[in-house]
Amino acid sequence: MADQTAEEVLLDVRVAEASRLYKFYLNQEKKILGISAVAIFLTIWELTGGVLQLINPMFMSAPSLIYKAAVQLFVSGEIYNDLYVSGIEFAWGYVLSVIFAVPFGIMVGWYKRMSYIFDPFINAMNATPRVALLPLVIIWLGIGILSKVGIIFLGAVFPILINTRDGVKTTPYNLLTAARSFGASEWQIFRSVVLPSTVPFILTGLRLGVGRALIGVMVGELYAATAGIGFMITVAGATFQTDKVFVGVLIFALSGMISMEMLTKLESRFDKWRPKVGAAA
Repeated sequence: MADQTAEEVLLDVRVAEASRLYKFYLNQEKKILGISAVAIFLTIWELTGGVLQLINPMFMSAPSLIYKAAVQLFVSGEIYNDLYVSGIEFAWGYVLSVIFAVPFGIMVGWYKRMSYIFDPFINAMNATPRVALLPLVIIWLGIGILSKVGIIFLGAVFPILINTRDGVKTTPYNLLTAARSFGASEWQIFRSVVLPSTVPFILTGLRLGVGRALIGVMVGELYAATAGIGFMITVAGATFQTDKVFVGVLIFALSGMISMEMLTKLESRFDKWRPKVGAAA
């Protein structure tokens, strides 16, 4: 009887441990699956490109070789100027796009006549590939940093502008009606109803704008530049330094992931403000 009780206790402990591990897995499922997928991918890549060398390293590098190239670039200090130049270009282009797009998007969304006037231009420019405008930007702004800032601005400004505009237009009509029925002024309605409703859309636009801005950095430096991560990728690709190319690509990827993750977390804090249903004002 005592042995049976001990077995039952041991079984209960094992069940409780399994239940705890299962709950932990459910809570961390996203991280566990994501990390596992990345680890498996890197292992297969290392085996095919590094250990077994099934692919010529000139055409496809391996994680270990990319790591060595990155360490060499940082230790020698060769990459710091490129990081500085690309960072300055990105910061100026993205900040200017936010400063312009948010107020202008609010204005176009709030005033119908402004929407009638500017919507055709906004939609046409949004549909135009930014690469097609690059020669004009270089003609107007030269081959220096201003042209890169210009193409980054053009890449990021429209996702932010359009999301801001649509956020204002989708403010729930019943909230606007209720505010007006209590005698609220237009400024009070905008401050207490429209702006809180629009904030989640603005943050979505900021998140989308990061990706477009990074594309602008890459495209601008590929076309005409003397420094920057995009320029480094161009030179490395022309000289078949595949490891350095992947280092530059990973820098862009990590920068985008970190920036978008930060904005996603900020966006989630305001998600409860997002209207579930609503009509345009």
